[in-house]
Amino acid sequence: MEAKLRKFIIVGIILYTILILYFLFFAFNRVDHATSDYGYTFMLVPENVPLRFPKPTFSWLYEFGNITAFIPFGVVIPLSFRSSFVKFISLFVLTILILESLQALTYLGSFDVDDVISNTLGAAIGFIAYRVGFSSKITYKKLIASALSVGVLLVGVIVVSETIKYVVATRESPIQALHDVKEMNGTMPMTENLPSFTVAGKKIEPKMNVYNSEGDKSKSYTYILGNKKDVILYSYYGIPDNGDFKGEVTILADGKVRAQYNEQYNKGAESLNVPFFDMVNEITIIVSGKAKLWDVGFSEMKHWWE
Repeated sequence: MEAKLRKFIIVGIILYTILILYFLFFAFNRVDHATSDYGYTFMLVPENVPLRFPKPTFSWLYEFGNITAFIPFGVVIPLSFRSSFVKFISLFVLTILILESLQALTYLGSFDVDDVISNTLGAAIGFIAYRVGFSSKITYKKLIASALSVGVLLVGVIVVSETIKYVVATRESPIQALHDVKEMNGTMPMTENLPSFTVAGKKIEPKMNVYNSEGDKSKSYTYILGNKKDVILYSYYGIPDNGDFKGEVTILADGKVRAQYNEQYNKGAESLNVPFFDMVNEITIIVSGKAKLWDVGFSEMKHWWE
């Protein structure tokens, strides 16, 4: 390789690495959301397959980027430094493990083994593309073959991922009462001698718990789930017939509003389920006025080995 071209490639590697580091540590408002309140987050058990069939969603684009963003490293690094696959992939995995650990230790993200797998797949695909089109004399035919190999390998990753997702299916766990997990602010729902009441002419007899404001303007209930993923919150909502028909229930996950119901939502007793597909550590329920939430529980998706 000519010295000028080699220098150009090395400069390109450095600039591209800086861009990747920016996305790993500073993009998506990471600094603003950095907090030590919940401790370090290390996710050491694979939760997802690397890449599924294309979907017009941000999560799919994120998964796609987690692989494709690291393909260039698999091409330019062995092209510049002539290393074997074992040596290259070993150093790459070590580097990614260090970066993922730094994300967790600086509270700018989490250590996620899923990211390690996806990033490594991208680097491996890049190395194969390098072998196809760049390891010897470079021609247009080899460059086209190299690009096609990237496409074929990405399709292969999708097919394998879909197969794994189908074979290693998840199941929904039994519903657990929300008040059974750790609460944070000392406010507990009614769990014994639960009173019956009438909503839209229908008699309601709660069986698990009742969340209400208990005469106060509003009451907040906060629970720690412990970074659970694919959680579904089940409950019933309504405003009793007697008294003022005013009240509201707000459900938050890690400080963000996920659902809100008031007297304009519906005048009957409603069965609700609120899914949390992303990681959730803290759930807060705020009840105000005459609104009631009862039989509140949650389930989570379990892998076959759990």
